[in-house]
Amino acid sequence: MLKDEYKIYEDKMKKSIDSVAADFASVRAGRANAAVLDRISVDYYGTPTPIQQIASIASPDPRQLLIQPWDAGAVKLIEKAILNSELGITPQNDGKAIRLTFPQLTEERRKELVKQIRKYAEGGKVAIRNIRRDAMETFKKKQKASEITEDDLKIAEKDLQKLTDDMCKELDALLEKKEKELMEV
Repeated sequence: MLKDEYKIYEDKMKKSIDSVAADFASVRAGRANAAVLDRISVDYYGTPTPIQQIASIASPDPRQLLIQPWDAGAVKLIEKAILNSELGITPQNDGKAIRLTFPQLTEERRKELVKQIRKYAEGGKVAIRNIRRDAMETFKKKQKASEITEDDLKIAEKDLQKLTDDMCKELDALLEKKEKELMEV
């Protein structure tokens, strides 16, 4: 009976991990990666629009992204959006397309990026622990309402703690992988 209810909280925890993974993808690691543009929106005809919806993005070489808008009028708008973002790369506009050249990361910048991804990971762990807390409150209310026994509550507490620990380990593994990626480039 309780296993079905765990599934809800497990799904919420997995969504937290997916959110952290998306945050990690947006951190550039010295290589050209279109995911760094995911969070940049262009004011296109008065509507905030993701770059991917108004242009094609290609990577002609490992350190460069080529953004080719389908509407030539959007080139300036995309350039402005990239300049206003926290990407830290100056776009090169040739009138038809925009090139983003990713410089080699300095040791200092790598350390900053590692700190940034650690913050993302810690935020994910906090979210997971908050989900565990909410689940425990739900089970305690059920126990007070005599819907579950005290033994069921203890079992739920133990199972939720194991689920939380497993999810945190998964996050740690993601963090370790991203740190290695940042430090080896």
